This record gives sequence, structure tokens and C-alpha cells, in this order.
Amino acid sequence: MENQLVVSLDIGTTKICAMVGRMDKRGKLEILGTGKVESVGVLRGVVSNIEKTVKAISDAIAEAERRSGVEIGVVNVGIAGQHIKSLQHRGILTRKSIHDEISQQDIDDLVSDMYKLVLPPGDKIIHVIPQEFIVDNEQGIVDPIGMSGIRLEANFHIITGQITAIKNIYKCVQKAGLEMASLALEPIASSAAVLSDEEKEAGVALVDIGGGTTDLAIFHEGIIRHTAVVPLGGNIITKDIKEGCNVMENQAEKLKVKFGCAMASAVKENRIVTIPGLRGRSHKEISERNLARIIQARVEEILDLIYWEIRRSGYERKLIGGIVLTGGGALLSDMVDLVELHTGLSARMGVPTEHLAHGYDQAITSPIYATSIGLVLNGFKELERGEVVQELDSYVSNAIPVSKMSRSEAETANSGGKWFDKIFKRTKEWFEAEPDADL
Repeated sequence: MENQLVVSLDIGTTKICAMVGRMDKRGKLEILGTGKVESVGVLRGVVSNIEKTVKAISDAIAEAERRSGVEIGVVNVGIAGQHIKSLQHRGILTRKSIHDEISQQDIDDLVSDMYKLVLPPGDKIIHVIPQEFIVDNEQGIVDPIGMSGIRLEANFHIITGQITAIKNIYKCVQKAGLEMASLALEPIASSAAVLSDEEKEAGVALVDIGGGTTDLAIFHEGIIRHTAVVPLGGNIITKDIKEGCNVMENQAEKLKVKFGCAMASAVKENRIVTIPGLRGRSHKEISERNLARIIQARVEEILDLIYWEIRRSGYERKLIGGIVLTGGGALLSDMVDLVELHTGLSARMGVPTEHLAHGYDQAITSPIYATSIGLVLNGFKELERGEVVQELDSYVSNAIPVSKMSRSEAETANSGGKWFDKIFKRTKEWFEAEPDADL
């Protein structure tokens, strides 16, 4: 894996982040370079303006290329948004011979059958995740490979999204002169960066509070059990501050970041923030306690929706690991305390240092980079499974590997309407169909 690298692209509501990583000899992740720019064409996790999003992607990629010395051609992209849904389904496979052992091919056949499910018009399957297997009515089997049996069943957690939202992401990536190796649900990517195997086994809920959405992923016994996306995030808190304090939106964002607190009771009554007024007008004084009351009311609303999803999953009383918070919205002061008080579950802040190599840059340990680092980790997992191949056989300055296909070559391939033969097969299938055929 040392001669390979993976590039992630997190297309968020408030930021677009590109990150280049490679594995060291010890299996730890080295981040070679990061590019982060403001996102202006994405609304609640969904692309709302193609051209603005393309420009932001290009800027983020250019910054990542400059910092890493790597020319980028292939990216692993994250997806979120309120259009994301999940469902449970059981698959059944009757094998031909009892003498042959159950193989990986049998499991792959079961997973392939799930992609043939009839979905509501306009939806496509993003992930098919096995929960547990049943061999000849013997339940609770985690890994059936090597067993004997005629009837192989599996419970699957299936994640779907709108085909239009998926295709818009693809268009933006393609117009930026890039190819998309894979598409992953962002809370699953974040969980790879901030959760330990022990927490996943015990039972834990990951809550990723982004700019436009709040994502939830529940794990139990090492398996993902439930996912959900709530269409509220940090931006809605900023809008409440703007209206509640009667200030400009950029001032509201600064108030939230610098002086915001998730628990009003933790703020002293006499603390005042002074902000400049518009031209020729006097300055404005705002009570920090009142600011915290506005923030707390909206955060509690988000937590109510998240806790409802946790109860709906049926794992409310099985979360020994409690809640792990990540994302930019989790950086509010006293957020962990409010989550514990409001939900009754233990909570901690999730920082993406679990898999980073020694000597990492402290700047990337912020929860806002959890999704980007998780997408890189997921990219390497797919490389191990042989689903994506990105060999690096040449070097640039500082002996840093360069991807085999440069951006200019990717643009040439795009203009000819050609696909990489080695690109993730599921992603290819999504975009070969005409939009009208899916609606």
C-alpha cells in the first residue's frame, strides 16, 4: 500500500475539503496535503449551483496539489443531505451443493441481488451493508465463509439517495477535470476516523453536526445498524442568531464561533459583546447569556430529532459507548455537557487522530476534518478489497508519489466520453442510465 495514495473530497454545505493521504509501513495514515475552501454552491448537503461548486472543488484540489506536491486525477467523494434514506431487507440464496463451502462469491451474489430492489422513483442504492447471516436457520453468524449449508440468508442495511443529487455531484467532479473512484455516505466515513473498534462493539451513536445537516450512524456489535440525516446544522444556528440579535449574517457567524456556548446556564449574566454598527450608526451590545439561550434552543431541537432517530432504531438502551460528537457544529463550548444532559447518554468529542501516523499536523485534528480523513481511510479499504486500483509509479518533488493519470489526462478522457476501466463499478452503473429512465 506504500506506493498508493487516496484523495478524498468532502463536498459540504460550509466547506469543500480535498485531502491527500497514504499509508506508512505501520499501516498508519499520513496526510500529505489538504485544501479547504468556502462552499457557496451547496445547500443542506445537496449541490444547488453547479458552476459555483465546480469552482470551489477546483480551488480545493489546486490547494491540496500545491501543499502535497501530488497531481490529482481521482477522488473519493462523500455524500449527505436530507434525501438520504435507509431501510432493512433480508436476502436469501439457495446454494447448489452442500459439499462446497460458502465462499465470498456467495456473499457477493447476495449483495448484488440487493441492488435489484425496487425503490421509489428517483432513488438509487448507495450502500448495501450486511448485518448478520443465517445458514440453514442458524442465526447470528457474522462471517459464514467456510461453513457448509444450502440456504444462506442475510439481513442488510441499505442506504439510498436521490439519483438527481448523486448525478449533480458526479457532474461537478467531472467538470472539475476529475474522476470519481467511489461515493460514500459521510457519517460512515466520519465513523471510520473517530470511532474505535471497541466503541463499535459496545454500541455507539456517531453524531456529525455539519453546516447544513446533522448525520447519525449507530453501531452495535461492530456492525452499522442505523443511519439518518437531519436537515438542520450549524447554519440554522447562525440564522437564529442573526434574527434574534438583529445583526448581519457574517457577524452572527463570528458571534457563534468566538462567543457561542451551548448551555446558557454556564454563561455569566453580566458578560457583554460589543459589535460595530453599520456606517454612521452606534455599536451594538449583545448579552452572552442571551446569545447562549438562542444557541441552546436550536441545538436542543437538533438533539431532539437525533434522539428520536436513536429511539426509532431500537438501540436506545444498547449504546454503552453513548454518543460521539464530531463535525464543525460540535465545537461549540459545552456541547458535550448539553448532549449528556439532554439525552441522558454519555458523550465525548470525536477527533480524527485514531489512525493518523505520528507527527501529524495539529490543524487536521479538528472534528471538521473527520469526514475527509474517513473518506481517505475508506478509499484504502476499497484498495485492499480490490474494488479500486490507483497505482503510483512516478514521483515529484520530495519523493511524493503522483497518480498515474493527471488532471489533464482525466479531462481528455472526459471529453471522449471514456471511463476508467478501474473505477468503482457501482459508481459507473449509477451514471450510465439516463435521468429520465430513473424518474
